[in-house]
Amino acid sequence: MAAASLTLCGCTLGPNFVPPDAYTVQSFTGAGDVAMPADQQLAIGKPADTQWWKQFQSPALDTLIAQAAAGNRDVAAAKARLAQAQEQIIAAKAALLPQVSLGAAIGEQDYSLGLQNLQTPLTTVLPPFTYYAVQPTASFPLDIFGGNRRAVERAKALADYETYQLKAAYLTLYANIAADAFRNAGARAQIANLQDVVAGDQHNVTLVQTEIDAGSGTRTQLLSVQSQLSEDRTLVPDFAQEDALSRHALAVLTGQAVGNWTMPALSLDDFTLPKEIPSGLPSELIHQRPDILAAEAQLHMASAAIGIATANLYPQVTLSASLTRDALTPDALFTTTPNLWTIAAGLTQPLFDGGRLSAQHRTAIQAYQATLADYEKTVLAAFGQVADDLQALVNDADRVAAEKAAAQTSADALDLARQSFAAGNSGILDVIDAERRYAEAKLGASRAQEARLQHTVQLYVALGGVEVPDIGPEPASDAGKPCCSY
Repeated sequence: MAAASLTLCGCTLGPNFVPPDAYTVQSFTGAGDVAMPADQQLAIGKPADTQWWKQFQSPALDTLIAQAAAGNRDVAAAKARLAQAQEQIIAAKAALLPQVSLGAAIGEQDYSLGLQNLQTPLTTVLPPFTYYAVQPTASFPLDIFGGNRRAVERAKALADYETYQLKAAYLTLYANIAADAFRNAGARAQIANLQDVVAGDQHNVTLVQTEIDAGSGTRTQLLSVQSQLSEDRTLVPDFAQEDALSRHALAVLTGQAVGNWTMPALSLDDFTLPKEIPSGLPSELIHQRPDILAAEAQLHMASAAIGIATANLYPQVTLSASLTRDALTPDALFTTTPNLWTIAAGLTQPLFDGGRLSAQHRTAIQAYQATLADYEKTVLAAFGQVADDLQALVNDADRVAAEKAAAQTSADALDLARQSFAAGNSGILDVIDAERRYAEAKLGASRAQEARLQHTVQLYVALGGVEVPDIGPEPASDAGKPCCSY
C-alpha cells in the first residue's frame, strides 16, 4: 500500500488555474479614443505612471502623500492582512511534511487489589509502584490526490489577493489625499472669491451712501445693496465648512489626530495640470489595476477550492510510526530498549455521507462560476471608468475655457456698471446685477478648475498606476502540475 501510495503522490486532482483571456480592446472609448484637449494629452502605449501625484508639481501634495504612506491606518491593516496570508502559506505547507510529536506519561499502578481474592500459595502480591513512559510518534499524510497541495495553492492565491489589496489601499489612499487636497484648495479659492465679492458689495454700500449724502440717492437703493451684501456673506460659512472638513479628512488619512496636525497651505494655483497622462495599451489595463488583479487572485482561490473538494472524494492515506518506552524510574527511560513499536498505514474512504462531499464539490464549481462573473464585471467596470474619466476631462477643458471667458466678461461688465452708476447714467440695480454675474462667474471658474484636477486624479486611478513601498516581489502564479480534470 505504501509503495503504491508513493507512486501516486504526484497526482493533483481538480482544474489547474489559467488566468482568463485578456480582453482584445483597441480603444478605451469604443469609437476611437476621444480627442483630448490640446493642453492635456493621453499617451497611449506609454506605461502608466506609478508616481502620478508628482506630475501636479506640488511640494505640499508630495508631503501629504509621504505622511499618509507612513501613517495611514488602512494601509497598516492591509499590510497586517498580507502578513497573515503569508503565514497561512507556511501553515498550509506544513500539512505536506511529516508530523512528529512526543507523548509522555507518569502514573501510579497497583495490582494487589485484583489478587486479594486469590487464595493460592503461588500468588504474588506486587506492591504499588510508579511508572514512567515516553512515546515519540511520527505521521506522514500521503497527499495522493493533491488536496493538501491545492490548499497550499489556495493559500498562495490568498497572499496574492492581499498583495493586490495592499496596492489598491495605497492607490485609494493617494487618490483620496489628492482629492481632499484639491477640495481644500477649491474651498479656499471660493472663500477668497467671496471675500472679493463681499468687498465689492461693501463698496456698493459706500457708493449709495455717498449718493444719499449728496441728495441723489434713495433709501430703497441703500436697502438693495445692503441686502446683497448680507446675502453674499451667507455663502462664506458653507465654503468655510468645506475647508474644515477636507482639512480634517487629510489629518485622518495621514494618521494624525486633527488637533495635533497642521496642514500645509494649499492653493489651486499651486497645482500644475499634467500635460501628458501615460495610459499603457487598452488591452494591458487588466494587468495594471490592483482591483482586477485581486479579482483574478480570488478566481484562483476558487479554482483551488475545486481541487480540494475533488480530492476529498477519494481515499486519504496516512503513514504512522511510534516507539514506546516504559520504565520504573525516569533515568531508565533512556537506557532500556523500546517496549513497543508500531508502524501503520491508515486509509479513510468515504462510503456514505448522504451526498455531502459531492454537494461540496458541486458547490465549489458554482462558486468558481460566480467568482468568474464577478471578475468579468470588475474588468468591464474598469474600462467604463476610464472612458468616463476621459470624457470628463474633455468636458472639463471646455468648461474651464468657458468659465474663464465668462469671468473676464462679467468683470468688464461690472467695471462699466460701476462707472455708469458713478456718472449717474444708471441705477444701483444695474451694479448689483453685474456684481451677481461676476460672483457667479468667479465661483464657476474655481469649480471648473478644481473639477479638472479631480477628474485627472480619477483617470490616474482608473489606469491603475501606483508605487507601493516595502511589499516584496510581485506574486508568482503557482497552479500546480497537470493531472486530472474535475
